[in-house]
Amino acid sequence: MTESLALAGKVENMVTRKNPIFDTATTLGKILGFLGVSAICGVLVAGLLVPAAAVSGSAASGSIQFFDTLPAELQVDPPSQNTTILAKDGTPIASIYAENRTKVPLDQMSPFIKDAVIAIEDSRFYEHGGIDTTGIMRAIVSTARGNKQGASTITQQYVNNVINESLVASGKDEDVKLNGLNKGVGDKLREMKLAIALEKKFSKEQILEGYLNIVFFNRDAYGIEAASKFFFSTTAKDLTLPQAALLAGLVNSPSAFDPITNPDNSKKRRDLVLAAMVNQGKISQAEYDEAVATPVTTKVTPARQGCAYATMAPYFCDYVLHLLLNNPAYGETSDEREKRVMRGGLTIRTTLDPTAQTVAQQQVDGTAGANPDKWGASIVSVQPGTGQIVSMAQNTVWLPQEGKFDQTQNFNVDVLDAEGNDLNGIGGFQPGSTMKPFTFAEWLNEGKSMNTTINASVRRYPQNFRWRNTCPAPTVGWYDATNGTFDLQNSDEGYYRNMTVLYGLMNSINTATFASAAQLDLCGIQGIVDATGIHGGLPARDDTGKITDPNPKVPMTTLGNLIGSTQTAPLTMATAFATFAADGKYCAPIAITSVKDQSGADLPAQSSNCKDAVKPEVARGVAYAMQEVLNAGSGSLIRPALSTRNNFPVAAKTGTNDTNGSTWVVGYTTGLATASWFGDPLGDQKRPGRNLTVNGKFYQSIDGYMIAGPQFTNYMLAVAPAYGTNPFQAPPSNLLGGPAPQRSTAPAPTQNNPAPPAPPTNTGGNSGNGGNGNGPGKD
Repeated sequence: MTESLALAGKVENMVTRKNPIFDTATTLGKILGFLGVSAICGVLVAGLLVPAAAVSGSAASGSIQFFDTLPAELQVDPPSQNTTILAKDGTPIASIYAENRTKVPLDQMSPFIKDAVIAIEDSRFYEHGGIDTTGIMRAIVSTARGNKQGASTITQQYVNNVINESLVASGKDEDVKLNGLNKGVGDKLREMKLAIALEKKFSKEQILEGYLNIVFFNRDAYGIEAASKFFFSTTAKDLTLPQAALLAGLVNSPSAFDPITNPDNSKKRRDLVLAAMVNQGKISQAEYDEAVATPVTTKVTPARQGCAYATMAPYFCDYVLHLLLNNPAYGETSDEREKRVMRGGLTIRTTLDPTAQTVAQQQVDGTAGANPDKWGASIVSVQPGTGQIVSMAQNTVWLPQEGKFDQTQNFNVDVLDAEGNDLNGIGGFQPGSTMKPFTFAEWLNEGKSMNTTINASVRRYPQNFRWRNTCPAPTVGWYDATNGTFDLQNSDEGYYRNMTVLYGLMNSINTATFASAAQLDLCGIQGIVDATGIHGGLPARDDTGKITDPNPKVPMTTLGNLIGSTQTAPLTMATAFATFAADGKYCAPIAITSVKDQSGADLPAQSSNCKDAVKPEVARGVAYAMQEVLNAGSGSLIRPALSTRNNFPVAAKTGTNDTNGSTWVVGYTTGLATASWFGDPLGDQKRPGRNLTVNGKFYQSIDGYMIAGPQFTNYMLAVAPAYGTNPFQAPPSNLLGGPAPQRSTAPAPTQNNPAPPAPPTNTGGNSGNGGNGNGPGKD
């Protein structure tokens, strides 16, 4: 079949103005309509008694030319079809549609449905050329006698459905024409003209296939395949005789003959179809007797469309959908893009790994348990070197359910994309100490050894401290208890002393990070952060609330950002850490690998977009250090434990913000980078993570290693080996230098990060003064 059944090309169409004289609402109109249509039928009868393709001779030519003198063309779009979102392995994730329709070829439909619909709707389907003159004359006489009767052939019905489908898809619902409601003589003549043209262009089988794929059965079932699944949980190919007869009868009045709401009417109509079939010799008397004795029963499969009903990963599904709806390649306007996606029958293959997603979902669901206080948990993974998103999960449900935390916003992504389009993200959370590796990376980038000893006893960085900053942006913030703020704090005593830069990162010591930064150019740290894709998850706004930057930089010249004060999305953090895993190559996150339209043609998708961001030797040094976080530092407290020493090569960093309301572990192997988060996702995220019970366990305060940590290690233990756990390349000796990595000799960190002194009024937001970021917490 080489031509579109939906008439995607142009089909001739007679366009006439509606004349009041033909308004059948008046008696005169009925008489004139009768005479007019009778005359037309008389002229056409010679040409329409046989299929139009076989018409020959001057009489037939004159009949067709009569209509051909009525000009104009109708551009008809293909009928709306379901768009399907697939996982990487082809597993269906969700079906997206404006009308639930799945196109199937005629040979994938039961012979019963083909025979049944012809028997009841158009018994002379294979004899006429688009218009059944016998039926028209019969209907005219019957209607004139007061017994209204239709005469539309299957071809005419198909034409009418195609026109209406095009109007609905264009947002012109009010122009839809329906028999018996708002269709006048002019509309009927237009339909007849198109039916003639249609039969010149397509075979009977093509027309029947198109009709059965477009016709309306139920608001949740357009076309025979969707109707078969909806009413009987079967396919069009496997419809039984009673089922096929019932669906064929439903076409006439989907509401009146609905087997769910009107089973008695449905049976009468079904039996009428069966009678027509046996009278026309399409079934035997025995088949008829057995079929009419069959009770009307349904086995409904509710139509569940959209990401809310995804089989897995509803928030990833929603993210994919937003990426498409934001892509100008799918239409210049948002309406055009929505039409293309919702009605275009696209097949979208994504990067999602169903196995990894299942593990991620199990972990986030198990982390908080019943969760009456609505604490959030999320996991997102990306593949280093490609940017492909492997999993994306959070511990909420899309639709409200008893005893569940329902949420439609995505914990893992930004509020807006780089162009300012909505992503339906919450915008992330304060990353706390997971920002410390970027200062460490700049330390290495400036050629310094990670085993250099620094003075981590310094807690006071006054307003006039001479930071090295070659960026245009000024240095913002200070830590000074004598000048309106508080001194820099660690979460535990015993760490205000000399230590190596490596030891400071391993044990997540705030004062060590600041002592390191004090010897660096803050603009260099900014360069590392920018190169690895770190940006704020919330849009920047001016004083009037207008968005000035949808994905603003995280200003590392604001001191609080050295220890994670700016809300950042987990996907951003996972992607940044993946840069270190990929030997310094940054790859923007991608979710869509291919998009095909209903003909199988490729449409624009995403491909890996990578760049060299960090020197390879720097990335190797960071990996070396973050392996030690799990071997002997703050990450060694996670249970179950995960480390290079005991499992496979793996690097990570723990993180906790000031209020303990945002806790993290972000880490990677050579093949997989993952951000694991637990905390407060509600409102302005100000709830402190202290004195709370999670999953039946009481915590005086939560730290990154306590909840986000086990979530991370359980997930990585199950998933990472499939993506490769090769050894990290060793950093050059000049970046190591000095003594071997130290194990902590201070008391083990407690679970209770002390709350900071109440900050003065000038220390809120992103000022960088002591109350920002992870100031009082070690982790």
